[in-house]
Amino acid sequence: MKKQLHFLWLGLLFSINSFATEPVTIRLGILEFGTAAWEVQTLQSAKLDESGKFKLAIHPLANPEAGKIALQSGAVDIIVSDWIWVSKLRSTGADYTFYPYSNVSGGLVVTENSPIKTLNDLKDKRLGIAGGELDKNGLLMQAVFQQQGNREIASSIEKVYGAPPLLNQQMLSNRLDAVMTYWHFAAKLEAQGYRQIIDGQALIKTLGIDEEVPTLGYVFKQSWAERHKQALTGFLQATRQARALLCESDEAWQKILPLTQTDDTHTQSVLRKRYCEGTVKQWGGQEKNAANRIYRILKTVSHNKLTGKDDNLQPGTFWVADQE
Repeated sequence: MKKQLHFLWLGLLFSINSFATEPVTIRLGILEFGTAAWEVQTLQSAKLDESGKFKLAIHPLANPEAGKIALQSGAVDIIVSDWIWVSKLRSTGADYTFYPYSNVSGGLVVTENSPIKTLNDLKDKRLGIAGGELDKNGLLMQAVFQQQGNREIASSIEKVYGAPPLLNQQMLSNRLDAVMTYWHFAAKLEAQGYRQIIDGQALIKTLGIDEEVPTLGYVFKQSWAERHKQALTGFLQATRQARALLCESDEAWQKILPLTQTDDTHTQSVLRKRYCEGTVKQWGGQEKNAANRIYRILKTVSHNKLTGKDDNLQPGTFWVADQE
């Protein structure tokens, strides 16, 4: 009887230990062909997800809005989104938080022989803007016009809002004079000989903010992160390693080429260049303060429509590094 109890105790002990060391499954919602998918495929190919700290369950998303719905409904644990959305949700009592993923931003693109050289040359021109009237780069451009006293130029521009693929087609058909679009669509136009006038980071610098502020990041619940710190830390480290591999290893880059959705090698090269330029090199107090300054600019120029009524970013918007 004593032996039976001894073996039962050992069995229970091993069962508990096995349960305790089981890695946390992170439900990650990503766009099928987005750059987060590039990194996930890379970290899986390099077995960076076999550290024992976490497992990934990938949930493909149709679009960014589907990701927001999935996160808020509890269908996924992490998505890629922006810190303004996070702050707006925190103002309602939600506990979502943001960890930087990329500095890359969209840009203003024109044809190679276009007479448009600066923002002021957009006077009386037909401008496509991806993402609608609350597109951040479009709002930052408006803020630049206001700061420089060029409101009449801003009001003279004929704005055409639409989905990025549609606006690219209109540019290729010469139905637009310029387009303010997302970075990967801008890169595809650049690869075909089009010229980028300015990007989102340069617009921010024009407004007097020198720090590079991430445009996108991983968004998750703070309460979830606090329960699964080791898994989250392992995942974030793995994604940084995957990004480094994509930028430094041609072999790693070759493996994700189907996800770029183009067979043109020059376009692939431009996409890689722009993607790697978006690597977050610095993320500290100065960058977070700069983000708050950008927030206040966007709040003013959007008349609270983008940000909500709060004067500043909500505390806790950014996942603090030492919490990892």
